[in-house]
Amino acid sequence: MNGSPRKFGIDREIAAKLAAKYDVGREKEAREWIETVVGEQFPSDDFQASLKDGVLLCKLMNVLIPGFYRLKASKMPFVQMENIAKFLEGCEKLGCPKHDLFQTIDLYENKNLGQVVDAIWSLSRHAAKAGCNTPILGPKLSDKHEVEFSEEVLNAGKNVINTYQYGYNGGANQSGQRSGRREIGGVDPGRVHVPIV
Repeated sequence: MNGSPRKFGIDREIAAKLAAKYDVGREKEAREWIETVVGEQFPSDDFQASLKDGVLLCKLMNVLIPGFYRLKASKMPFVQMENIAKFLEGCEKLGCPKHDLFQTIDLYENKNLGQVVDAIWSLSRHAAKAGCNTPILGPKLSDKHEVEFSEEVLNAGKNVINTYQYGYNGGANQSGQRSGRREIGGVDPGRVHVPIV
């Protein structure tokens, strides 16, 4: 995770935690997936630097959603960030939940590269589920399976009584408790008793 400005205080602690969680193997698989889908190699060995301008990400999105975005290659930061934002918009269009994605600054300023890798993994699964003919990183997404019950089956379930309704106490007992009485401290136990309510 090179190329970042020096960090101090809490920023340094957060960066250290993110770096400790970063998985180079997942990055390598994400890189290979992008290269396979787009059909071209990364411009450099540096993952972040290769994706920072958003050009490769937009090429990827145009393969997954043909004609999605007219590519803008530029050295200007706002154009590069616009490319990244368009890529994220395409991810959402393919069904990626927002919590799986990253913020533009995570990639552009190398703030959280782990989240960028996770977003690419998520994109691979959601693109395949959306019908794109691409390989999948990680487990395949499951399909929603809704079950409908007839009115007869629903009514039959109303008559079933579970063990908690029968009074099952989960194996608890009342050992150590006196039944029906409670002693008040400092008073002769043989004389004054207060019933438990």
